[in-house]
Amino acid sequence: MSQAEGINGKTVRRVVIAGGGTAGWMAAAALSRMLGKVLDITLVESEEIGTVGVGEATIPTLVTFHRLLEINEQEFMAATQGTIKLGISFEGWREVGHRYIHSFGVTGRDHWMANFHHFWMRAHALGLAGSYDDYCIELKAALEDRFAHLPRYQMNYAYHLDASLYARFLRRFSEGYGVRRVEGKIADVQIDGASGCIDALRLENGDVIEGDLFVDCTGFRALLIGKALNVGFTDWSHWLLNDSALATQTTAVRDAVPYTRAIAGRAGWQWRIPLQHRVGNGIVYSSRFISDEEAREEFLSSLEGEIIKQPWPVRFRPGQRHKCWSRNCVALGLAGSFIEPLESTTIHLIQRGILRLLHAFPHVITQEAIDDYNARLDAELQHVRDFVVLHYHATRRRDTPYWRTVGTMELPPSLQRRIDLFRETGNVYHVPTELFAENSWIQVMTGQGIVPKRHHPLADVMGEAELARFMREIREGVNATVRQLPAHMDYLRGYCPGERPQALPA
Repeated sequence: MSQAEGINGKTVRRVVIAGGGTAGWMAAAALSRMLGKVLDITLVESEEIGTVGVGEATIPTLVTFHRLLEINEQEFMAATQGTIKLGISFEGWREVGHRYIHSFGVTGRDHWMANFHHFWMRAHALGLAGSYDDYCIELKAALEDRFAHLPRYQMNYAYHLDASLYARFLRRFSEGYGVRRVEGKIADVQIDGASGCIDALRLENGDVIEGDLFVDCTGFRALLIGKALNVGFTDWSHWLLNDSALATQTTAVRDAVPYTRAIAGRAGWQWRIPLQHRVGNGIVYSSRFISDEEAREEFLSSLEGEIIKQPWPVRFRPGQRHKCWSRNCVALGLAGSFIEPLESTTIHLIQRGILRLLHAFPHVITQEAIDDYNARLDAELQHVRDFVVLHYHATRRRDTPYWRTVGTMELPPSLQRRIDLFRETGNVYHVPTELFAENSWIQVMTGQGIVPKRHHPLADVMGEAELARFMREIREGVNATVRQLPAHMDYLRGYCPGERPQALPA
C-alpha cells in the first residue's frame, strides 16, 4: 500500500491524536484497526484534564461503526454498562403534558410515489386507522419496554452507554492494535514557518511529539485547530439559544427503559439516560432566560434516586469551525463543532469525521481532498442543525419568554423550506448523505404539531375496504412482533450483564 503524501511535503506515517475521551479513542480505534499496520499512531492525553463526559446516548450508526471495526457487541455493552435505545421520548415539547416518541426504523410501508403517512392520513380521517405510533415496531417496543435482536436486522437500535467506560474500552481495543498512549499536557503547538502546518506538540514535561497528521480532540479548547491554526468559528446561537448545561449521575430506582427521555422545562430541557448500573441526567438551558441557580434548583428538584456525582457545569457555544480540516490538522468532536445533544448526534458526527478521514487516507492529501472533506461535513452539520432547531420552533408553547422566543424566531432558509413543503403537501425528502431520513422528519414534525393540509392523491386510489385491510395487516404484524419480545432488561441481563471496570495502566 502506498503511503499518503501530506500537503506539507511529508509522507503521512505518523498520526498524532491530541486528546482522549470519546472522540480521541474512537479515532484511535478506527485508525489503528484499519490502518495500524502502515501508520504509527500516538494519542496524547492527561488524566488531569477532565472530559465533558455527557455523550451517553447514541443513534444506530454506532452499531454500524462497531460492525466495521468488528467490535464484539456483548463485550462492549458489558464493559460500558450499556442498554438499548429505540428512540427518544419528547415530553412537553409541543405543549405541556404532551408526549411523543421519535423512534428509529420505519413506520408502515412506503410506496415509491408516497410515504406511508399519506395513506395513514386518509385512513385516520376515515376512522380506519389508529395512532401513527401503531405502525412502527421500534416505537411500539419502546412504549412496552421490550427488546431482542431479531433476524435480518429487523429492528433498528442504538445504545445508552457510560462515556468514561466507553473511552476505557476503546483504549484497550486501540492499544491492542498498536496505538501508543502518552500521558501529558500540551504546552505548545509547533508550527512550520514555511508551510503553516503543525510539526509537533511540546508537552509540559519537555517531551516533543512529532507527527505528519494531527487530529484535534481537545474539546471546546480546540488547541490545534482553533488556537494554533486560527480557524474561525461560525456561531449558531441565534438559532440554538441554549449555552449551558449541568450533568450528574444518580442511582437507578427502576429497570432501564429502552429510550432516552428529553423533558422540556422553563428555559431548556432535561435528559434521562438509563444504564444498567445508574442513570445519566442533565439539564440544558439558556442563561439568557434562567439563572444558573434557578436551573440548578429546577434540575435537582426533579431527580430520582441518590446523587452519585455532584453536578458539574458545561458552558458551550453552538456552531461549527469554518473548516474541520485545515492544513495537516483534522478536528473531531467538540473541537470542530457542537450541536446540543437533543438528538444524540455528537458521537455520530465524530464517527462521520473519522470515516471520511479514513476514505481520504489511501490517496495523496491535496487541498482538493481537504476542500471536499470540509464541504461534505459542512452539509451534514447543517442538516443536523436544522433537525434540532425544528424541535424548538415547531411548538405551541408560549408559557415562558424562552418558548415564545424560540417559537417565533426566524429559521434557517433550508429548514423553513422543509417545514413549508410538509405543511402544504405532506411531502418530505431525504438527500442520500443526510443522517435523518423521511420517517424521522415525519415523526418529529407531526409530533411537534405540524399537520399537513393534504395527502398524496395516490392514497385515494385505494378503496376504503382495501385501505382498511392494508392498515390492519401492518398494525397486526407490528403487534405480533412486539408481543414476542422479552422485557428489555430481562433480555440484557442474559445477553450482556454489566462488568466491574478494570484498572488501566497510567
